[in-house]
Amino acid sequence: MKIVIAPDSFKESLSAPEVAAAIGRGWSSVFRAAQVLLRPMADGGEGTVDTVLAASGGERRMATVRGPLGDEVEAHWGWLGEGSAIIEMAAASGLHLVPASERDATRTSSFGTGELIRQALDAGATRIILGLGGSATNDGGAGLMQALGLRLLDADGRELPPGGAALADLARIDRGGLDSRLAHVQFEVAADVDNPLCGSRGASYVFGPQKGASPAQVEQLDAALQRYAQVVAQELGQDHSQQPGVGAAGGLGFAARAFLGACFRPGIELVAELAGLAEAVQGADLVITGEGRLDSQSLHGKTPVGVARVARAAGVPVIALAGSLGEGYQRLREAGIEAAFSLVPGPMTLERAMAVAGDELEARAADIARLWALAGRAQAPG
Repeated sequence: MKIVIAPDSFKESLSAPEVAAAIGRGWSSVFRAAQVLLRPMADGGEGTVDTVLAASGGERRMATVRGPLGDEVEAHWGWLGEGSAIIEMAAASGLHLVPASERDATRTSSFGTGELIRQALDAGATRIILGLGGSATNDGGAGLMQALGLRLLDADGRELPPGGAALADLARIDRGGLDSRLAHVQFEVAADVDNPLCGSRGASYVFGPQKGASPAQVEQLDAALQRYAQVVAQELGQDHSQQPGVGAAGGLGFAARAFLGACFRPGIELVAELAGLAEAVQGADLVITGEGRLDSQSLHGKTPVGVARVARAAGVPVIALAGSLGEGYQRLREAGIEAAFSLVPGPMTLERAMAVAGDELEARAADIARLWALAGRAQAPG
């Protein structure tokens, strides 16, 4: 028997590798001789680097960079070998780095993510994978580009201060100081949203409020990003602001496409490729996936659906485990998830559910294994 376990993380509770390990223990407690392959997944957001490194055997590296508010933070990135690096912007510019009382989307900057790119360039990277998600920023990737040598100037020729609101004063862009090594690097962006930079579906309106922006600040930030996009289009001769996905990570996707020539791919698709998921599911009897919550919205680019797509191509059934099942989760069958189970055994607080998630994952996986045996798909020992 061969089982592939490919879940995402359970946010604020367990990392994807921890989730996979717990499910693996549960299954192996029933089928002790089963071949259990752990392939933790991610969608480009927080945890992507560690997930890919766990599957690929790459090297985790650390760097001291500027955090979203300009203070120093310790951030990690991954070296995959053969000139490839992987960076998740959340490591340097993530919302989790800013206390709730200090969140201010008008002044947070993605500068630290640009510093991580410089670290990768120093290591000899010729391919850089950028995971977008979980950002504290709404600066259109302006900070990232400033870290790489781009100058953003106002009408008096002064450098703009950090943050998205300052882009309202942008008059001119100076590309003369851009790191020359960028021209020799292939950039790939892993993102799970298709939002444009500006407008009602743009970075400011959709994601700004969760980063501390008031309704008035959302309007201010959107207008500033529109000014930014206008000046960039004048400089580059092409307007990228309405391209799908450029609104990801507070508009960092815009900078990646406009200045770095990045190609965009669904985060789970790229991570699955790096983790060798398609190869792992060949000849498998079952794939188990999951994440913190499953509902009808999970159909739109979420990890379990991406895993199910890979498994379906190989003719392998998929079962999902989740912290909770929301409205419309039954629609996941359309994507190839045959059944989904909630971990919660009874009424409990969210805090309690998060605290016991590992134990419940193990227990539920064992229950599914016993049901699998009872259904005659395999004979459990003992």
